[in-house]
Amino acid sequence: MKMKKMTAALLASVMAFGFCGSNVQCEEQETAVENAGEEITITDMIGREVSVTPGSYERVVCVGAGALRMYSYIGDVNLLCGVEDIDNTTLEERPEMFDSVARPYVLAYEEVFSMLPSCGVGGPMAQAAEAEKILSCEPDIVISEFEDVEKEDALQEQLGVPVITLKAGSKGVFDEAFSGSMELLGVLFGEEERAEELIAYVEAEAAEITSRTADIAEEDKPAVYICGLGNWGTTDHLMTAENFVSLNIANVKNVLSGTGMEGIQPIEEEKFVELGEDMDIIIMDAAAVKNIIPLYQEDPTMFDTCKAWNNGEVYLEMAYNAYYTNFEIALCNSWFVAKTVYPELFEDVDMMEKTNEITNMFLGQELAEEIFACPSSFGGYQKIDTATFFGEN
Repeated sequence: MKMKKMTAALLASVMAFGFCGSNVQCEEQETAVENAGEEITITDMIGREVSVTPGSYERVVCVGAGALRMYSYIGDVNLLCGVEDIDNTTLEERPEMFDSVARPYVLAYEEVFSMLPSCGVGGPMAQAAEAEKILSCEPDIVISEFEDVEKEDALQEQLGVPVITLKAGSKGVFDEAFSGSMELLGVLFGEEERAEELIAYVEAEAAEITSRTADIAEEDKPAVYICGLGNWGTTDHLMTAENFVSLNIANVKNVLSGTGMEGIQPIEEEKFVELGEDMDIIIMDAAAVKNIIPLYQEDPTMFDTCKAWNNGEVYLEMAYNAYYTNFEIALCNSWFVAKTVYPELFEDVDMMEKTNEITNMFLGQELAEEIFACPSSFGGYQKIDTATFFGEN
């Protein structure tokens, strides 16, 4: 498993942390620990009550966007008895839309996944689990990310084994739903300590970023525009958010502040042009680059009104969304945002080292080189040369 040695400070934070901020109730967790091997009833992340036997499962299938990724953080991948086609990179016929972008759980366990039979095609077009394919894998539990109570209940009835639904929430790695999903997996597979370790680590990382930037006066904060957010393959320079957690925890001033935007969505081109003169820094998610290139080649003046573009203050973060959220990359991106906006406060942070630290905590492997080597990572975190970048890639 992926248990790591913790620093004294992190260990203290684990001991002080309550781990009860989710749909998995404290009493359920305590019961699971005390009665490992006995049947109990838990509440999954969409409110379904399911009878389970903690610590007894030996054949696991994960279906739906993000399910296998989250299981990989807590569970033993050697218990998997099937994998969606999208996560088996050795198949000739499979959804390939994410192959150029880093998915750390696939980089870490590609060899394991390649040896498993199919439990369904998977991918963003899949609207439901494929019961017959799952049955052929003979699982004794299914971990799912299809957040539909009726469909999950029907699937469980078809399969005759527990179907447990996870959830991440709008704040991704910093969301209580993500912590709750980790807790739930810990209960199911007898990995409560591992789940607590990971949750405490994320909390400590967020607290460190926030504490370093807490005393910056509002007038000293550069205005940042972050773009390329949203779904892989559909995003560009207009896809952004007013309330974005990576900016919020680093006390960053968002150029969109006060616009009243809800969630991640595109702004109008006219609004982008209007805001351009206020953009001190642009942070672009790598997911957007392949869509921005043809737009820029068609109209090289598209960024001319952007102060950040004209001043060479454009930076590339790694793609945080590829078949759902790359939670470890989202955490890496938070450090990169903080380091980019407040470089003097984060001089000690090397993004190669930080990325290795984070992927080691999440997946038990240092994966920075592999992540940065993916075609759509463009070599890793960087300041973009606006004169050449979109012409060369």
